[in-house]
Amino acid sequence: MAELSAKWNKILDAEILQRSSQTLSVVDGQVYVFGGELRPREPRDNAVHVVSLANEAAFRAVEPASQAPSPRVGTATAAIGENIYLFSGRGGVAMAPIDEEGALWKFNTKSGSWTCVSPSNSGISPIPRSYHCICSDGQDTLYIHAGCPESGRLSDLWSFSLASQQWKELSPAPGPARGGTSIAFAEGKLYRMNGFDGKHEQGGSVDIYSPESDTWDSHSYSPDNKAGPAPRSVSALLPINVHGKSYIVTLFGESDPSNLGHQGAGKMLGDVWAFETAGRTWHHVDTQGDEAPDARGWFGAGVAGKATIVVQGGLGEANNRLGDVWSLSFA
Repeated sequence: MAELSAKWNKILDAEILQRSSQTLSVVDGQVYVFGGELRPREPRDNAVHVVSLANEAAFRAVEPASQAPSPRVGTATAAIGENIYLFSGRGGVAMAPIDEEGALWKFNTKSGSWTCVSPSNSGISPIPRSYHCICSDGQDTLYIHAGCPESGRLSDLWSFSLASQQWKELSPAPGPARGGTSIAFAEGKLYRMNGFDGKHEQGGSVDIYSPESDTWDSHSYSPDNKAGPAPRSVSALLPINVHGKSYIVTLFGESDPSNLGHQGAGKMLGDVWAFETAGRTWHHVDTQGDEAPDARGWFGAGVAGKATIVVQGGLGEANNRLGDVWSLSFA
């Protein structure tokens, strides 16, 4: 098993960014952080926090205007062009899934304004949920998968076309249903792995969805930290391109949940793995740098350019909310 190498660089650490269960998207070298909690079950704010990868002094907050999503945790975002799209999450006094009748929130990074995007096919939409995942094909389509509704967990997959503003229910992913799972879009396909089914962390399979045929295929591996990464949830899955080769990268996450549930921290991981999509082979990533981020789960992560991953905040193993921002650049 060949190794890839990548270098960590700490960008900043800020008290206002201390949070977990937040979202992160990168657009034009700017990192956009939204949502999350500092204390369990208490959404911290609904400002958009912006960090410049080129100039850390440009760190700023975009305060919500009259139209903006309510404070929430366990939501998910994906970017297409200059816009970032958000769906559902947990909020309110009861911390229940936020029901917005299938609407998405769109944040325009140029104007700094929010718009509520309601589906044109009313009544056909994913049910409200939290700790779900979302990604885009970079063109017109958003994909939303799994998560936690009012009770239980989900394995469904939905697409949303920005052109038609319509939801479409697709073939569900292989079971078990799960929350805290991850998806990524690369080379025309959707990749899904990891998650928590209510009893166990999931691992040992990369599930691959083909949009043209609406079918799933699964690639199994031994999750022994030798042939492939150990089972985990609330991690990340991100597409990168290194020297012309396509990879999806999974990193960090929780491997053994706390018996306190969302009130506590379990065993956190600090490793990085890359799955080469063409050969379906795993590579352990040799990470370098003067310092490295603490192991964590429930964090925000995104891709800058083709071969740089950005990680922000999350929950440390000491049950502490982190406020740091790091980049991981692949050689």
